This record gives sequence, C-alpha cells and structure tokens, in this order.
Amino acid sequence: MRIIFMGTPEFAVPALRALHVAGHEVVWVYTQPPRPAGRGKRLMPSPVQVAAEGLGVPVRSPVSLRNAAAQAEFAALGADVAVVAAYGLILPQAVLDAPVHGCLNIHASLLPRWRGAAPIHRAVMAGDAETGVTIMQMEAGLDTGPMLHKVAVPVGRKTTGELFDELGAVGAAAMMEVLADLAAFPPEVQDDAAAIYAPKIDKAEAKIGWNAPAEVIERNVRGLAPFPGAWFELGEERVKLLLAEVVGGAGTPGEVLDDDFTIACGVGAIRPLRLQRAGKPVLSREEFLRGRAVPSGTVLS
Repeated sequence: MRIIFMGTPEFAVPALRALHVAGHEVVWVYTQPPRPAGRGKRLMPSPVQVAAEGLGVPVRSPVSLRNAAAQAEFAALGADVAVVAAYGLILPQAVLDAPVHGCLNIHASLLPRWRGAAPIHRAVMAGDAETGVTIMQMEAGLDTGPMLHKVAVPVGRKTTGELFDELGAVGAAAMMEVLADLAAFPPEVQDDAAAIYAPKIDKAEAKIGWNAPAEVIERNVRGLAPFPGAWFELGEERVKLLLAEVVGGAGTPGEVLDDDFTIACGVGAIRPLRLQRAGKPVLSREEFLRGRAVPSGTVLS
C-alpha cells in the first residue's frame, strides 16, 4: 500500500520499521519538529525522524495541519492510508479524509477505556490488570473512532516505560495484520458510555503523598516511571522513586521505619527498589544507602 506515516516518539518507531520490512511504500513521514533537549538545549529530531532518515524516507515537520496549503500538500501524496502513532498534532477533517482508507491510529489502550494523552500511565496508576493496543479509524473526536483490532497485554508489575516499549511492538504487529487484509477487520463502534479519559500527567501528581495506601503509592510509582518520575524530599534534596515494593509496617506516613529504608504510608508501607538523585544515575536501594544513609525515624516530605 501507498502509506503516509505520522508519529513522533520511540513508541511509533516499531510501526514505521514494520511498514518498511513488510514492503509497503512509505511515501512520506510526518513528525513533530525538532525540540530543545539536554543541558545544552540543542534542537533534537524526534525518534521517528531519525528512524525515517535512516530508512531513506522523506520527512515533513509542520507546526500545524490546519492551513489549506499543508492540507493540499498532504492530499497530493495520494496515499491509500495514513498510519498514525502518537503523532501529537490534531488532524483536521480534510487530512482525515484525504487517504483512500482514511487514517488508522495505533492507540495504547483497550478503547474505549483510556481515551486521551496518557493511556499507559493511567492504566498502571489505576491498577488495571491488563492494557493493550487498539487499531482505530480516526475521526474528529478524541480517540472516538471505530475500532478495527484490539490486542490485550497484562500489566503485572510493569512500569509505564516497560509497557511503552512493549505496546509499541504489539501495536506495530497489530497494524501490519490490519493492513494485510482490511476487509477482515470490520469497524466496531465504541461504547461512549464506557469511555474513560486519560488526561495528560500533571507535574503536581508526581509528588508522593505518603497519606495514601501503600498499594496506591506503589502503582503511582510504576505509572510515573521513568517520566516524569514520582518523587519525595529527603531533607532539602528531591529524590525520584522509580520502583518500590509493598511491605509490612506501620507508622506516621512518610516516616522511615528501619535502616533498610522501609517507609510508612497511610496504610501499610513500601520499600524503594530503584531511586535517582537529581543529576545522578538510577541506583538500587542498597547502592543509594551506601551513598547516603537514611536512619530510622527520618521523615520524608
């Protein structure tokens, strides 16, 4: 098929590579413009742009697709379908209608649950037993279009980062199945009454509230890892907590209960497994404590 690919983060790269391996003609890649990154704030191309250039596919990075010139340029490519994966721009109706088979999106949830910007984070933080990907026909509403294919994945104790990588690969494979035989995947209308919205993660959510039950804190830690990263204050230092386990214990919420860094929560306790001090590498609890002892009785905020 003659395909336009639209995506930006690493999540989308497996789908782009799968299209290439399957022999589809990827005529153009659309991705977000380069953004400042790192300490030097140098402009860095998106992972999708880097992958596309490695495959020899031309790239466009429009700031918007709302103007007539950009829409005409898109339509002139004469695509059979546009494959979209975490692109990051709203697609106007003129763009949705331009390819023969419209625009097909790889969405990282089992729709209609978790429509919106942060479906993986929200699934982990909510304690969902499973998540997955949905291949959907895009329409003007936010992730409201008809569903063509779903693939479920167990959450277990995975972090958002681990699921991000896993679902990128699962989504790529699911999209290849759909493109191989579109007629075999009739559209299914979503049940709007069952829809749940997955809002973008607010930075304020990342600060650990020790009054919450240990199970909730542990889920939030996994759901926010590796980005933006749940954090607490140890004295005047901010420390990211990237993985923890629920353990027995009770005390004032935020109190360190022993020299093994067991921390009391509103109900129960947690013990850190992976931590990161500002500007430092990720450490195990044992490595962290060798560099900075946290004695019993310390109160975290």
